[in-house]
Amino acid sequence: MTTSLPPRAGRRCHNALNPLHSTLYFSPDLDREFGALGFTDPSAIRLAARSAALGAVGPGTVAAAFYNYSHELLARHLPAVWETASPAAVLDARLRTADATLRRLLGEEAVASPEMAEAAGLALRAAEACTRHARPLYSANADLPVPEEPHLAYWHAATLLREHRGDGHLTALLAAGLDPVEALASHTATGKGMAPRWVLGTRGWGRADWEAARERLRGRGILDADGELTESGVRLREELEETTDRLDAAPYEHLGAAGVERLTELGRGFLFAAAGAGAFPADLVGKG
Repeated sequence: MTTSLPPRAGRRCHNALNPLHSTLYFSPDLDREFGALGFTDPSAIRLAARSAALGAVGPGTVAAAFYNYSHELLARHLPAVWETASPAAVLDARLRTADATLRRLLGEEAVASPEMAEAAGLALRAAEACTRHARPLYSANADLPVPEEPHLAYWHAATLLREHRGDGHLTALLAAGLDPVEALASHTATGKGMAPRWVLGTRGWGRADWEAARERLRGRGILDADGELTESGVRLREELEETTDRLDAAPYEHLGAAGVERLTELGRGFLFAAAGAGAFPADLVGKG
């Protein structure tokens, strides 16, 4: 049974769950686990960790699924990473990393708490209503077994909900006519996206690519001369999120208003604890 939700309730819930998945990519546990498999390059590690659910794919598949990564960067590491370790071995290492990271950031008491088990149940129930069509990263992760331990089940469900929304967001970006670097630059201009040095350091684009994208956005009236969003730019970014909300409504409608409110409350508690324990770099988000 579906229940009408307050405006942006699904978005707020996603914003509480998504960053907990992302703690993986900033975790020293990831480098340790993948180092044991033979990985040495940080970019190769993070590309393998996120794409392994797709199988031993090459750069073209990952460029399509990730959207905002340089194909040149991807081709530097894919499919070569699968010669270092199979996707199955990478997925096992990813789950071990999630286990170690959550235990370190949240503590053993939180990991074993009734609240964690409750959050896992709610998030998995929401994910029951996710759809596979045109959602490659969600669908690939949905084929993976649900871990038995509640904190890992919660991380897995957060991953499903993250990728489901993300896949839908790519549809919105395409409809808005934003190419990969334009999407990144306009998001950074909101003050809520990754700072430019993190974008350029992780997505494989150069400063010239970044400035060229910003110039195209100025030409469309999305950015002003100072690189700030214009009124049209603010409206475009909000329309993107509203379209994404609509495409991602099913899991939260399925969970219902009370369930979404409770999952958001629990998710925020775990997220604040993780952030307070240093899960993310201090300069990760911002315009500078």
